[in-house]
Amino acid sequence: MSENSTAPDAPAERDRTAPARDRGEPRFPGGPVADPAGSHHERRIRSFRPRRGRVTPGQSEALRRLWPQWGLDIDGLHRLDLGELFGDPDLPVVLEIGFGMGEATARMAAADPGTGILAVDVHTPGQGNLLALAERDGLSNVRVANGDAIILLREMLAPAALSGLRVYFPDPWPKKRHHKRRLLQPEFVELAATRLRPGSLLHCATDWEPYAEQMLEVLTASPSFDNTRPDGGYCPRPDFRPLTKFEDQGLNKGHIVHDLIFRRNDA
Repeated sequence: MSENSTAPDAPAERDRTAPARDRGEPRFPGGPVADPAGSHHERRIRSFRPRRGRVTPGQSEALRRLWPQWGLDIDGLHRLDLGELFGDPDLPVVLEIGFGMGEATARMAAADPGTGILAVDVHTPGQGNLLALAERDGLSNVRVANGDAIILLREMLAPAALSGLRVYFPDPWPKKRHHKRRLLQPEFVELAATRLRPGSLLHCATDWEPYAEQMLEVLTASPSFDNTRPDGGYCPRPDFRPLTKFEDQGLNKGHIVHDLIFRRNDA
């Protein structure tokens, strides 16, 4: 689901200051829960693997303090009011699905304070890290969501609620038998179209060429989107998408990164 979804967790210092927990006690009281939607929705093939991971003391502290203010669990039980969530009914909001450790998200939020970013991931250390970065940099335009982005789009967002959608370096699920788990499928694209305002952008990026080809095929076939490239191909990386450490490592290994930017039409 994020650019770090296939990478091993980096070694992290265990939070030795946290009190011992009883079995079954929430890891972060008042923070993100392991499966917020639970059994409320149908069981289906998911495009992500939940990754709790080891959490540093700083990330743990950010989750405990900031989650009640800037975090939300995707339970699928209520409709979100994005104006209320961000404290500004006129703020355009972009949904970012998969943000890794959140460095690129924080940089984009700082560069564009007039746009809200609703950032979704299931990686607990990344959730804590993004919250800590938002506090450090004074970013009031970031909210962190925990859980399944499909349920968020389908059950919790109103039609035409979003001003953009970003999917950067999703899990490529490279084995053929796992291709059905890839996020960028026709059903996902048409669901996303119902939640995007006309004229808004759906921006994807991947360094896995076969997945890039699938993305281009699926998006080109959608009646709801138009490619912003006149030649119908890939885009150069736009200035507003920061070069991440993950991407830089891939480039150093000879990987080719493909950006796809499609505009929601009036269809």
